[in-house]
Amino acid sequence: MISEKETFSFVAFKGQQSFSEFRLLSILEKIREYNASISSINCEEIYFCSFSQQAKENIEDSHNKLNKILKAKACEKELDDNQFILIPRLGTISPWSSKATDILANAGFDYLKRIEKGLCFSLDAQLDLEKNSTKEIGQKIYDRMTQSVITTISKAESLFEQRQPKPVLEVDIVGKGKKSLQEVNISLGLALSEDEIDYLYGSYLERNSNATDAELMMFAQANSERCRHKIFKAVWEVNGKKAPMSLFDMIRNTHSKNSKGVLSAYKDNAAVLEGHKGKRFFPDSSSIYTSKDEPIHLVAKVETHNHPTAISPFPGASTGSGGEIRDEGATGRGAKPKAGLCGFSVSNLRIPNFQEEWEGQENKPDRICSPLQIMLEAPIGAAAFNNEFGRPNILGYFRTFEMEINNNRYGYHKPIMLAGGLGNIRDSHVQKSAVPIGSKLVVLGGPAMLIGLGGGSASSLLSGKAELDLDFASVQRDNAEMERRCQEVLDSCWQKGDSNPIIFIHDVGAGGLSNALPELIKDSGHGGLIQLRDIPNAEPDMSPMEIWCNESQERYVMAVEADDLKGFKDICNRERCPVAVVGEIMEGSNLKVYDSLFDNHPINISLDNLFGNTPKIIRKFNKEK
Repeated sequence: MISEKETFSFVAFKGQQSFSEFRLLSILEKIREYNASISSINCEEIYFCSFSQQAKENIEDSHNKLNKILKAKACEKELDDNQFILIPRLGTISPWSSKATDILANAGFDYLKRIEKGLCFSLDAQLDLEKNSTKEIGQKIYDRMTQSVITTISKAESLFEQRQPKPVLEVDIVGKGKKSLQEVNISLGLALSEDEIDYLYGSYLERNSNATDAELMMFAQANSERCRHKIFKAVWEVNGKKAPMSLFDMIRNTHSKNSKGVLSAYKDNAAVLEGHKGKRFFPDSSSIYTSKDEPIHLVAKVETHNHPTAISPFPGASTGSGGEIRDEGATGRGAKPKAGLCGFSVSNLRIPNFQEEWEGQENKPDRICSPLQIMLEAPIGAAAFNNEFGRPNILGYFRTFEMEINNNRYGYHKPIMLAGGLGNIRDSHVQKSAVPIGSKLVVLGGPAMLIGLGGGSASSLLSGKAELDLDFASVQRDNAEMERRCQEVLDSCWQKGDSNPIIFIHDVGAGGLSNALPELIKDSGHGGLIQLRDIPNAEPDMSPMEIWCNESQERYVMAVEADDLKGFKDICNRERCPVAVVGEIMEGSNLKVYDSLFDNHPINISLDNLFGNTPKIIRKFNKEK
């Protein structure tokens, strides 16, 4: 099927059988619970391609080549009433699409704008099926967080529609007062406390200015529990007496009492432990592999990725492992991840036909996946990312737990997804370098996409409290191949030793660039200016807030001195790794983000207001006698 729009032409190709007979039988059983008249099911791959209009004279040749590569034929007609297609959720770009589009572009398909893949299901039923009932059947087997159900091929054109860029939104604090902040706190899922709302209200009143949605979302991410560990750093009062240490102080107490062998802790993306001297084998400046006798320090990291795994287990666990790998690579001035671990704590599994009496009835928020679904999908997601990146996952754990206290049942309804690993770092790269004024701010890795928006604050909410749309927005997507390219760039940099062009690096995780870049600029001791439209962007219709705050994975931010920029870009080009200079370090302590499209500043805020005197949490309780 071929159709033409103003800016692109759309083609659909029907491919090969997708699932094994065993998998199809499993899907059929699930469908028959809803409609017993379905007797059999078939599934074929279906590909959707968007070509630029300039490709008209070459389009037939491109079709013939794609037929051979995809082992598919162009669709000549629309779907029958007994067919439906599962496609990536409308408004998103799938990881498969990013990789396949890139591969085809490198293979000479210059006019191919994007390719996506779907699954076309055909149902055999004893009764005639209508389009509505077919769509309802599709909704029984799809992942609502990552997929959409369509019953016509033409509907898949919506995957490629481009809309007009959205402007920044102003929050009328001066006119509407504190109420405006309370409203946006709910609508955007910022998870701000009343103390934080008071703090922001006073800050903007003092400046006599209104906030933007980009500034507020950035503040919420930068100061979320996930990013700042506010509860762990809270002041505790026990029986009316202030506790001498916070929870975080207790954790760090061991290091403060005995820091022998610890080179870096609680201040970087991962800890560094002193290693032994040994031989490391890597290429020198002439690209010749040689062994070098030097201290081999250990990089160590463990973190969790719970909320994304709870709402969409495979991509949540996959990006959990991916984020931990990036943390290791972004330690000091660049490091080498070597080996990984993953672990999972969930509530009782309640396996069908094997349920135990002590497991009881399941009671979980509707938006959270079941423990069984999490354990069937999440470990595969974590393992898949490690394997595709090229790092062995050599350790793991798994446990289930629930208990009842005073008629309340507690368990890991919101799971714990643990990701960790070990790596190596050179002695001269353990500490980050001072960042001088004029240093260029660089984004390394994939483009911005409307993915993981508000993930930091969403993770700080109680599971099930967020609105469904906010859960959708915080779903992650993985691209381990892109992260591998980034790591190859980092490897080439740290292998240069004292000539390493990276003077400061952070990975992009919770809060996206809105957390990573301000943190880098703050740690430099200066201010910064960012050019919003220089940020690589795969979805041009995104608002400034969405460009700035999305959590697209496989990205790093770094500071590189201007004199080293050309050599750094040459490395990126060699590794086919996207890179963009998006700003520079400036005098002062302000962060400004300029939007050349709308000629305004979606962000214009003091870093002291963003990171400085934010309210401290106080927790009080009395011990039972």
